[in-house]
Amino acid sequence: MLRSLAVLVALAALMPLPAAAFCGFYVAKADTDLFNQVSKVVIARNQGRTVITMANDFQGEPAEFAIVIPVPSVLEREQIHVTENALIDHLDAYTAPRLVEYFDDNPCRVYEMMSMVEDGVVPAPPAMSGGGGRARALGVTIEAEYTVGEYDIVILSAEQSAGLATWLRESGYHLPDGAVPVLSSYLAAGMKFFLAKVNLGEQSKLGFTYLRPLQIAFESEKFMLPIRLGMLNANGPQELFVFTLTKSGRVEPVNYRMARIAADVPVPLYVRAKFGDFYLAMFDQAVAREDMRAVFLEYAWDMAWCDPCAADPLSPEQLRELGAFWQDPDFDGGGQARDVFVTRLHLRYDDEHFPDDLIFRETENRENFQGRYIVTHPWSGQPECPAAVEYMQSLPDRYEVEAQQLASLTGWPITDIRAAMAANGQDAVAIRARDPDDPWWRTLWQDDE
Repeated sequence: MLRSLAVLVALAALMPLPAAAFCGFYVAKADTDLFNQVSKVVIARNQGRTVITMANDFQGEPAEFAIVIPVPSVLEREQIHVTENALIDHLDAYTAPRLVEYFDDNPCRVYEMMSMVEDGVVPAPPAMSGGGGRARALGVTIEAEYTVGEYDIVILSAEQSAGLATWLRESGYHLPDGAVPVLSSYLAAGMKFFLAKVNLGEQSKLGFTYLRPLQIAFESEKFMLPIRLGMLNANGPQELFVFTLTKSGRVEPVNYRMARIAADVPVPLYVRAKFGDFYLAMFDQAVAREDMRAVFLEYAWDMAWCDPCAADPLSPEQLRELGAFWQDPDFDGGGQARDVFVTRLHLRYDDEHFPDDLIFRETENRENFQGRYIVTHPWSGQPECPAAVEYMQSLPDRYEVEAQQLASLTGWPITDIRAAMAANGQDAVAIRARDPDDPWWRTLWQDDE
């Protein structure tokens, strides 16, 4: 049974640190592998020229894979391409929310410095064309047919949705209930349809055992991503990650609210070992707060630099492969891109909460943003100056703030959080019971008391 492609992507035009204090050591990331039923789409766009790269987490026999995508025009063979999953995985890792690690310095030294400055084999799929005569009888026109890599591609138009639905079903496409009115709305907008199935013979010759991402290039004034077809046979909410590559700035949804994911948040030390669990719980809470009606911004940054980098930057050649056609392949920028702004958007959606296709706009906003979470190891020396005593006395309040923030973000019980923190050396009660003015030897042999 064909598993729903989360997005039948398409394209009709298609106590926080200061913001400047990025640095620290990157120690973990929250990439798309954390989520189930995931689709990833990369959209490179400039002046109406658009390249879409589509990947999904389809699991099953290749013969069962099929995709139907509304497109604004009949695509020529050279407008369709197959690329590698590694490129999208690289972009995913580069933009993923990340955990960074800091270590508190000796408060006496910090005080001094501040003083100085003063501050397998499966059956062959049904024939793609379904027969030209039958197609004509149903009001369906096969505009073009190609084999691209391991995929058989058909571009078609139709006079009415019922005939198109009949042709698709007879050609082996599994259309769920409710497909006809959705198809009708795309036909009314003058759209064509891009169909793809796996050619098992070509896949065997090429030696691939997985489905590679499909890419299409086209021109359109509209900047949108049709998602309604993909929800018709979806088994529950879907996860969609949209990565956009533009020249001017951040991309935002027009017809849905955009919310920033919580960022620059100090979290307890033990989160370092379970960052994936933390991010999943936090995203679940964020989705619930927005009643699953928001698109979340997880990353927005000029690709000429990053701080910290969760993965190596993509090269100009890699970005061109993902559709950033304005990248000069001969430009020598030390491996860094220029004039590319990347936006990472994440949404969990179903047909009740996202009844309309996604419409985007490219903005001039180049403000940098990343989902960044901070673990800070406390200084553990002996208090030898007033600043160190003050520092030690401040730790219980700092730990409690971290505990309260973690509970608010994730919904985890505060008592469990405090217990886990204590087990990882962040026991606020133990610190409060200790007098920093005590002799250094008083806490050496507490077991003998």
